[in-house]
Amino acid sequence: MKRPVLPRRVILKEVGPRDGLQNEKVLVPLRAKLRLIRDLAAAGLKYIEATAFVSPRAVPQLADAREVVRRLPRRKGVTFAALVPNLRGMEQALEAGIDQVAVFTAASETFNRRNIRASVAESFRRFEPVLKLAGREGIPVRGYVSTAFVCPYEGPQTPRRVLSVVRRLFAIGCYEVSIGDTIGAATPTAVWRLFERLLGAFPARRLAGHFHDTRGLALANTLAAMQMGIRTFDSSVGGLGGCPYAPGASGNLATEDLLFALHGMGIQTGVSLSGILRASKGIARHLDHPLTSKVYRAETA
Repeated sequence: MKRPVLPRRVILKEVGPRDGLQNEKVLVPLRAKLRLIRDLAAAGLKYIEATAFVSPRAVPQLADAREVVRRLPRRKGVTFAALVPNLRGMEQALEAGIDQVAVFTAASETFNRRNIRASVAESFRRFEPVLKLAGREGIPVRGYVSTAFVCPYEGPQTPRRVLSVVRRLFAIGCYEVSIGDTIGAATPTAVWRLFERLLGAFPARRLAGHFHDTRGLALANTLAAMQMGIRTFDSSVGGLGGCPYAPGASGNLATEDLLFALHGMGIQTGVSLSGILRASKGIARHLDHPLTSKVYRAETA
């Protein structure tokens, strides 16, 4: 039997401090967020999405974005990023001293309106001044496409629609676009189909996978994306995450679950599994529910 061709190395981009914590009901203290970020960097992660410069009314958990960025535990070779929805958020992120920023839109019009109260076209108009300012300041910009597989309001999205949004994100200046399975409804077949379409237009090095584990398929979908040539994946410590505008969505693919699988397949990441477990243990003390990571549960049983 011929073994599938697997990559020698995969890049992990940690989104736990932002995408993971944003949906938590209990306010996590600043010191705990900073410790989490410090533990993640110490574990070897080179890209950490630390926070988002969004309305405190909309996302109270991230109201301390400025203080988080100002007090980041700087380490050589570690990039700290923040999500920004508009020019004001970009200006605040720059003032605080962020390394990179990310902008986000969706394949689904309905989800985009529920999430950021704007059509997809309107979201791109908001991005234009963000990318111009980022260009002047030498700040790289990453793009996100939510509901790239299934929308909780509209249902399945077509690869053609996703390709159109990805194309526009690259056209305005994003260096990389992360393809999101926001409600965790994708299957490996859907992953193959979508990335086959995207890779017909863009090189694999400019695309990333962002899978939620709502239906237990995040690891399978990650493997499917790797088989298509994708080498960069988002994950969240402890499996934290969810989206208030995506009914039924649960946490992201847990960083420790992804690491356990990758290392077991002989794929290098440069990230310490024990270090990530330490980070999960530290943040778990400040939450009102257990972490969903299967590896964390097994190791701490």
